[in-house]
Amino acid sequence: MAKHGFKEWLAVTRYWSFPVSTMPVLASFAYLFSKGLVHCGVMPWVIFALCILGVVLLHSAGNVLSDYFDYKSGVDNENAFAVPNLVFHKFEPAEYLRFSVLLFVLGSAVGITIALLSGPTLWIIGGVGVLLTALYSFFKFHALGDADIFVIFGVLTVLGTACAVTGELLWEPLILSVPIGIITVSVLHANNTFDTQTDKAAGIKTFAMLIGLKASSILYCIYMVVPFAWVIVAVATGQLHYLSLLCLVAVIPAFKNLKQASQYNKLGLDAMKGLDQASAKLQMAFSLPLSLGLFLSVLL
Repeated sequence: MAKHGFKEWLAVTRYWSFPVSTMPVLASFAYLFSKGLVHCGVMPWVIFALCILGVVLLHSAGNVLSDYFDYKSGVDNENAFAVPNLVFHKFEPAEYLRFSVLLFVLGSAVGITIALLSGPTLWIIGGVGVLLTALYSFFKFHALGDADIFVIFGVLTVLGTACAVTGELLWEPLILSVPIGIITVSVLHANNTFDTQTDKAAGIKTFAMLIGLKASSILYCIYMVVPFAWVIVAVATGQLHYLSLLCLVAVIPAFKNLKQASQYNKLGLDAMKGLDQASAKLQMAFSLPLSLGLFLSVLL
């Protein structure tokens, strides 16, 4: 692995996708802070930082392992590829596999450290998260990849962060799992819709393939609306502070994504091109102001 530089290895992790894993942690911590559940002292902030590090490492491991299996299964080949490194032998498959294992080990080590600091319940949440991450490629082949990603980044990350910081299993923060989880799923859904033809040739059965391309483009548009509607309803019903509505600034990039996907009848699959990365950026545009609003709510 020494023949590759740091930037090359960083690119292998698909770092542009990190907002989908780090933003749920940030938003969950902000929610706990707004509810007065973050105890005084430095330890909760240390645990928060470890949670960010842990999810980045495990997310990276999952990305690398997914690319490895895509190449080994023939999804990525010289005629169709999402990541050219393996196809054109810039990296060898064994390097990807070793790197993924290393990232899994490091991420698990961080998770164990957090569990030792927080309590036994986190062992269960973390263990399920690691297992679902490792099994993602299997679920992807059976139209369950979207559900797997929602559970990992929408449910478990929120529950895990709350448990890590407070030492308790709290269900209230799950109010955030739906909007954040849906935006995360939209990243995968956009990618799977655009890659439908190559995935089909490789024997993969994604959810986008299951419902059809037209329906997939419509579903993506729905994904761009639901998170905002959910927060508005949550604020109206008193489950979130009204400053959470700061996330509505992300309506602008969300509408841009929706407008592009709605051109499917005219452009075909090209309407979905690049929406995976645009959705990852949307996660940050949505979650950062949401978190800021929750942090600021304690001042009012």
